[in-house]
This record gives sequence, C-alpha cells and structure tokens, in this order.
Amino acid sequence: MSRPVPDKAEVALEYPDKFYVGTFEHSSRFEARLDGSGVALVLQHPGAADERKSVHLHLNFGLLAGILRELAGSVAGLPKDDIAHREQLAEALDELRRALRTS
Repeated sequence: MSRPVPDKAEVALEYPDKFYVGTFEHSSRFEARLDGSGVALVLQHPGAADERKSVHLHLNFGLLAGILRELAGSVAGLPKDDIAHREQLAEALDELRRALRTS
C-alpha cells in the first residue's frame, strides 16, 4: 500500500551517455518497507503513459546505517532556526527507534 508523498523528492541518474531526472511531489505516492536485507523504497507518479514514472531503490541495512551516520554528521549544516524540519526528522527517528525496540 502506498502513501501520498508528504513533501518532495528529486531523483537523478547519470550514465556516461544518458541523464535522467524526475521529481515526485504531492500528487505522487511512495512506499517504504523493511525486508530481510534492507529497505525497499518506491516512488511513483501516476498519470498518462507519457507522464507516469517510478523509482525502485533498495538499500541494504549496512548502507542505510552508514547513510544515517553521515546525516548525523551533517546536522550542523541545517540552519538552527529550521525548527520544523529538525522536529520532523527527530520525530520520525524516534518512531523508528521505538519500533525497532518493540518488534
């Protein structure tokens, strides 16, 4: 089951001979779940055949943990007065921590 994208995601894929870029906003949907080896993320933008797009990404747990550590190391780059985004991230991480402890 997918949910509406609450904010915005931009995806870019760069190959030697091709470049793909896509934006997923409020009219798009996402699905994120843990599986046996990591996190599966799907971003989907519905519409006519020429507008439809999707991205499927899988991150193994070790890479995800590394990404979270890198994010922690770059928190100083967020403006201190950006309380809303700081709270969004903190609340989501608290919820994930509780779920990991109780499951």
